[in-house]
Formats: sequence, structure tokens, C-alpha cells
Amino acid sequence: MRFIRFFLKRLVHSLFVIWGVVTVVFFLRFLTPGDPTTALVSPDAGQDVRDALREELRLDEPIYIQYFEYLTDLMVGDFGNSMDVLDRPVTEWIFSAYLIRSVELALAATFVAVVIAIPLGVISARRRHQPADYSATLFSLFGISTPNFWLGIMLIIIVAVPVGFIPTGNPGPLFYQALGDAVTQGNFGGLWDWLRHIFLPAITLGTYFTALITRLTRSGMLEEIGKPYVKACHAKGLPETLTLYKHVLRNTLIPIITILGLQLGTLIGGAIVTEVVFEWNGLGQLLIDRISSRDWTMIQGIIIVIGVSFVVINTIVDILYAYLDPQVIDQ
Repeated sequence: MRFIRFFLKRLVHSLFVIWGVVTVVFFLRFLTPGDPTTALVSPDAGQDVRDALREELRLDEPIYIQYFEYLTDLMVGDFGNSMDVLDRPVTEWIFSAYLIRSVELALAATFVAVVIAIPLGVISARRRHQPADYSATLFSLFGISTPNFWLGIMLIIIVAVPVGFIPTGNPGPLFYQALGDAVTQGNFGGLWDWLRHIFLPAITLGTYFTALITRLTRSGMLEEIGKPYVKACHAKGLPETLTLYKHVLRNTLIPIITILGLQLGTLIGGAIVTEVVFEWNGLGQLLIDRISSRDWTMIQGIIIVIGVSFVVINTIVDILYAYLDPQVIDQ
């Protein structure tokens, strides 16, 4: 019962946050200088043409009516039509390959970070003040301090160009399509092509995440190693590897799971630079293109989807955290 109340409380909080995100994004359009119709009509078009377009886009209505209509449309999943392509709904743009590619890139970067960071953090804590620890600390400092755009460009110059078979543009097939061909037809060429395309973008986006998780794992492991239950495990004669990975690492994973969830939402919305460098046709690339066209309907839809994704992921992490550690419910 306590867990259900906690779940409902977090759900209500999330709905209020989503409403706040939608409200802020909507009113940002009116704080931005310029008229959205300017980019849609010819510079020598008459005022009657501009007025007709504003009426078609419902920009001539009072702001509170536009806000109410926008909220009503969002409740039924209608983000409106693109101002640049008036006959195509925003949802068809966002919930197509663009969103899927952004999610794929974020999950791939998370996978790279987890696979590298957790073992590296364990080794660093186990060999404290030894060369392995210093190397892991230096790697973490490098990962946190390196800008994504610089790292992406360097990987293209140093890795992609000399090797030759690693693409630097055109994101290639979607993962689920390549996996479907591999399962149904036994054709693994699509999966190999997907790996070649996502390899460098995932490393570029996941480097900072890797460094962060490495530091968090190391500090958590060092904190747990000094606790009495670890000494009790050693006194019972349990192998050190079993003690570290079954008991110490397990207790360290709770804050790591929290950071994983928070950073996953950040990766989905914060991959703009990486997507532009590698011409990865995700939400970030689409957002940059629509900003240059002053397509406010599309911009609003993309930002809202990113914000809602972040809120949903955070809510899931909070609920998972409460499930793993029931003491959180009482806090």
C-alpha cells in the first residue's frame, strides 16, 4: 500500500512537470522575436497573403485561446502540422525514424558506458593507489573534460578516415529492421552495417557518461568495502571476487541505476552536437533544421517529446529506486 501511494504521488508530480514543460515551450514562441510566417512566404508577398497564412495557422487568435487549443490538441496526441510542410503532421515527423534513431544512439551510448565503466570502476577501487587506479582516474578526467564535438571530429580524422570501412554520415539501417532481417532471413549484413554506422557516434556520446559512471562506481565501491559486512565475508572465507561482485557491487548499483536513468534522458535530448557531427538523422538533427526554418510547430513538438521522455524516465527510475530500497518511500 505504501508503494502504491508513492507511485501515485510520483505520477501526479510527473503530470504537473509535463504541464509545466508544455506551458514554457508554448510561451517561448511569443518571447522570440520575429514572425514565423516570415520564413514561409516570399519576401515580396503582400500583407493579405501574410494575413491569410496567419489565419490558416491560427496565429491571429488571442494567446490564451491558442494556449487552450494547443493543450486540448496535445491531450489527443495532436501536435499540429509543420509550418514548413503544412500538409504533414508533426507526429509523423517526430515519431518516425528520427525518434527511433535518437533512442538507438542513446541506448548504444549507455551500453558502451555500462560495459566499460562498471568493470573499470571495480578494478580502480580494488587496486586503489595503484597504476590501474591512476589510469582509470586519468581516463575519467579526460572523458569529463572532452567536448563531444571535438572528440567526434578527432575520431573521424584519426579512426574513420584511415580505417575506411567506418562511415561518418548517413546513419544506415534501423536496428529493429536489421535484427528482423537477421532473425527471419539469416541476413546479418544489416546488423554489421548498423554497427559500423553507430560505432563512432556511440563512443562520442558515451565518453562523458563512461567517465561519470566510472567515478561513481569507484567511490561507491570504496565506501562499501569499508563496511562491517565485507569484513564478515572475508572472515567466513568467501573469495574476494565473489564478495566484490555479489555483495559490494550490488549495494553500489542503486545510485548507479539512478544516474543511468537520469543520463539516459539527457542523452536522448542532448545528442544534438553528436548527431550534427555524424549527420545522424535523429531528433537533434531535426531540431537544428527546423530552427533554421523557424518551424515553431515542429520545434515545440520536438522539445515537448524530449521533455516528456526525460520526465517519464526519471519517474521510472524513482519507482525502481523505491522498489530496490523501500526506505526511500519514507523520505
